[in-house]
Amino acid sequence: MQAEEYNRRGKELVDYITQYLGSIRERRVIPDVKPGYMKELLPDTAPTEPEDWETIFQDIEKVIMPGVVHWQSPHMHAYYPSLTSWPSMLGDMLADAINCVGFTWASSPACTELEMNVMDWLCKALGLPSFFLHHHPDSRGGGILQSTVSESTLVALLAARKDKFLQLQAELDQDVDNSALNSRLVAYASDQAHSSVEKAGLISLVKIRFLPTDEQLSLKGDTLKQAIQEDRRRGLVPFMLCATLGTTGVCAFDNLSELGPVCAEEGLWLHVDAAYAGSAYFCPELRWSLEGIELAHSFVFNPSKWMMVHFDCTAFWVKDKYKLQQTFTVDPVYLRHENSQAAMDFMHWQIPLSRRFRSLKLWFVMRSFGLKNLQAHIRHGGNALTQELLRRLTRSGTMYLIPADIHTKRIIRFTVTSQFTTAEDILKDWSIISKMASTLLYQQLFMCFILSTCFKYMLSCFTFLLNFHMFNSILQDYVIHAYNG
Repeated sequence: MQAEEYNRRGKELVDYITQYLGSIRERRVIPDVKPGYMKELLPDTAPTEPEDWETIFQDIEKVIMPGVVHWQSPHMHAYYPSLTSWPSMLGDMLADAINCVGFTWASSPACTELEMNVMDWLCKALGLPSFFLHHHPDSRGGGILQSTVSESTLVALLAARKDKFLQLQAELDQDVDNSALNSRLVAYASDQAHSSVEKAGLISLVKIRFLPTDEQLSLKGDTLKQAIQEDRRRGLVPFMLCATLGTTGVCAFDNLSELGPVCAEEGLWLHVDAAYAGSAYFCPELRWSLEGIELAHSFVFNPSKWMMVHFDCTAFWVKDKYKLQQTFTVDPVYLRHENSQAAMDFMHWQIPLSRRFRSLKLWFVMRSFGLKNLQAHIRHGGNALTQELLRRLTRSGTMYLIPADIHTKRIIRFTVTSQFTTAEDILKDWSIISKMASTLLYQQLFMCFILSTCFKYMLSCFTFLLNFHMFNSILQDYVIHAYNG
C-alpha cells in the first residue's frame, strides 16, 4: 500500500468507524461465539502472496466483529466505563503516525514536554496538591501517563519498597541484603481493593494484608492503626497503604481523611487509587472524598474510564520523583544525551523502557471539550433528571414526595410521616421509585445514577455507582436498617 491508496483507504476506514459507532446500539452487545470460533474462519498459515485491501476490509465484519464485546454500546453495563471520543481517536491517529518511542527527552522532546504540561493541567483541574506538579517552585514531584492502573500500583509499591529499604539500611547502619528485608515488609489495602493490588504483591513478593471495611465498605483509620500495631508486634515492617476512592465492586470510598494521618504517623507510603471515580474530581462539589489527599505520596486515576480519553491512558502522580528514579534508573551509555541532567527522562519513572505518545489524545480532548464541558459531562443530567423523576412519581399518584437542594444538588426527600408505615411499605415505594428511575435513565441512555438522598453514602453511590441492581439490594438493607432504628 502506497501513500495514495492509504489516503483513500484511510478515509474509508474513518467512514466505517463513524458508521460503527453511530449504529452501535443495533449490534448485539455480547458476541454469540464459542472459544476457538476464529480458527474456522482463518487459514492455517499466513498468506504467501499479498492480499488486496478489499478482501482484508471485508473480513472485519466476517472475522472480527462477531467476536467483539461492544464496550461503546449504550447497553453495555458490565465492568466499568471505557469511553472514547472523536478528539481522542484523532490524537492516537497522529501518535501512530509519528510513532516515536519517548523513553528520553532526547528521543522525542515534544512527547516528554507535552506530557509534563498536560499532566499539570490535569492535576490542577482535579484539585490535587501542588506537590504533584512538574512546574512549581516548591514541587519535587510530577505526573506521568502509564498504561494501566495495575502497572501504576506496582510502580508505587516498588518505589515505596525501595524507599523503605533505604530507611531500614540507614537505621541498621549496615548493608543488609534486600531480600532479607523484603520478607519482613507488609502493605495494606481494604478488602474491596482491586485485584491489581494483590497481583503487585505477588510480583514483588511482598505480603499484602487486606483489611475489613465498615458497613459502607470503607476502610477506616482505626482499622489500619490496629493492623499496623499487630504486625509490628509480629516483627513485620509496615510500609505502604493502597487506599481506594471508588472501588470496582460498588464504588465505595476509603476514609482518606482518617487514613492519611495514620500513614503519616506510622511512616507508610500512601498510594491513592481513584481509577474508577477520579474523573468526578473535575467538579469541586464532588471532591469531599479527597479530604486527606495532601498526605498522599502517589495518586492514580483512569481518564480512559470516564473522561472520554480511550484506553490506554492512566494518569499517575508522585510527590517525590526522586523516589521513583532511585527505583527504576538504569544508565546505559546509548541512552545518555547532552541534556540528561536538565531534562526529564520518563524511562526512569516506569517499568518498561519504551513509551507511546499518549499525551496527544489527552491534549486533544482537554482542548476540544474544555474544563466546563468536561464538568458538564460528569454532572450530565443531574438536577434535570431528578426533577423529571419527581414529576413522574407525583403524576403517578402512588406516593407524594417533595424536592430539596443541597448546595447545587437537587434531591428527592423521602420522609416517613405515618404511624402505620411499615418496612414493607417503604420497600414497595422504593420498588416503584427504582423502576421508574431505571426507565428514565435507560431512556436517556445515561450510565450513571442521578437520584440522590440526604445520606452522604447514598449521594456517593448515586453519583458514581453504575450497577443499579446491586445498589437496589444495598439500599433495601439500608432502608430497613434505618427504619428499624
